[in-house]
Amino acid sequence: MSGLTAPGFPERQVRARARHGAAAAFPESEDYGTTLYGEHGEATARPEDAIDRARLVPPVFVPHRMEKMIDLGREPVCGDVDLTTTIGGFRSAFPFFVAAFGSTRVASGDLGEAVARQAGGLGIPMVIGENIVPVSGYGRMAEEKESSLLRRITEYASAAPDGFGGVVVQQSTEDADAEVWNLVYSDPSAAPLLESGRLAFELKVGQGAKPGVGGMTLVPRKRATELSSQYDVLDIYEPAEDSVLRCSSPGTFTEEILRQQIRLMRNNYPRCRVWVKLPPSRDVHLAAAVAWAAGADSVTVDGAEGGTGWAPRAFLDHVGLPLAECLQRLDAQDNSLLVSGRIWEGARAVKCLALGATAVGLGRAALVASDEDAETGLTNFVECLALEMRLLISSLGKYRVAEVGAEDIWTEARSGEALVPRNG
Repeated sequence: MSGLTAPGFPERQVRARARHGAAAAFPESEDYGTTLYGEHGEATARPEDAIDRARLVPPVFVPHRMEKMIDLGREPVCGDVDLTTTIGGFRSAFPFFVAAFGSTRVASGDLGEAVARQAGGLGIPMVIGENIVPVSGYGRMAEEKESSLLRRITEYASAAPDGFGGVVVQQSTEDADAEVWNLVYSDPSAAPLLESGRLAFELKVGQGAKPGVGGMTLVPRKRATELSSQYDVLDIYEPAEDSVLRCSSPGTFTEEILRQQIRLMRNNYPRCRVWVKLPPSRDVHLAAAVAWAAGADSVTVDGAEGGTGWAPRAFLDHVGLPLAECLQRLDAQDNSLLVSGRIWEGARAVKCLALGATAVGLGRAALVASDEDAETGLTNFVECLALEMRLLISSLGKYRVAEVGAEDIWTEARSGEALVPRNG
């Protein structure tokens, strides 16, 4: 393990799932028959927000189960739940994708490659985050070391089964200056994905950890002068510390700028899918509607709980809408809506589907699971998540991801954070 920690996140539970896979969805097997479990017992994480406090509510009458029984010629079981889905134009084996993490020290090294390799093998889409190229170069020249971006693409493509998954390359303001999308679009490493229709570009408008500001990371002090032409570099630490704070531009958007950006993406990269990443802002519903109307294949929304990178405490604690509120405001209808924010177990994932999401993103969970075991940690974690989701969806009398809806969830109205599905 690299010693990666995730404060405020259920790290212990994620590591257990990375080690033990689907068995971690249940209490310890040696306790069977000797221990009584109930609400909020040892096996249950404490509810944290309105999504956690919501309840999935199975019905008595299950017409979808009857249809499935007739189709199969037997009583359906949880293993008959089909978790394959379409995520932003990509066929995915599960309703999960690896959310963006970019140029931070943790994600840029072996851990990022381990995530890419396992995500590819699982057949789920993976987003590669911003600022890798401006910070560490692209690696196309013979004298350059291959960049983290290229290594992740290569690892993913070599492991992905035919017809499943896809790689999404994010671009921020500084990435645009470095022509990241042009580099990837013409690179031989990306050709297999491009030719099979499994490459997308994602326009980053914002993120959950730092809505309203750009990406931030610590870089060696000796690089301050070099990076100051592209970034706001703040020397805020003690002289003895070999770090300065590198801040990206948040970018400037209006409705028309967002429309034009999406149209340019479609025109300039016709063989790629177009994704848009939105922060948990007060007008997130309007921004999503503009993006879909302009032709975006998918819109990703980070709740304020989302984000894996470096951020001021004031933003983590006080800025941005919770994911629950974002879901309440959004109306995806038949569009692809992807959400992220503290997704680490199946109930939270299914609740997000019931509230209108197409799929959920794994950010911190993917990193922690791969940190626990670089070869199988993420795979084990996803297998655990998938078993929970199959059990839960089957209990609702349904057998496809798209069938889960607002009727499947009960929410308790609380002061200032009522969570009521739009069509519930």
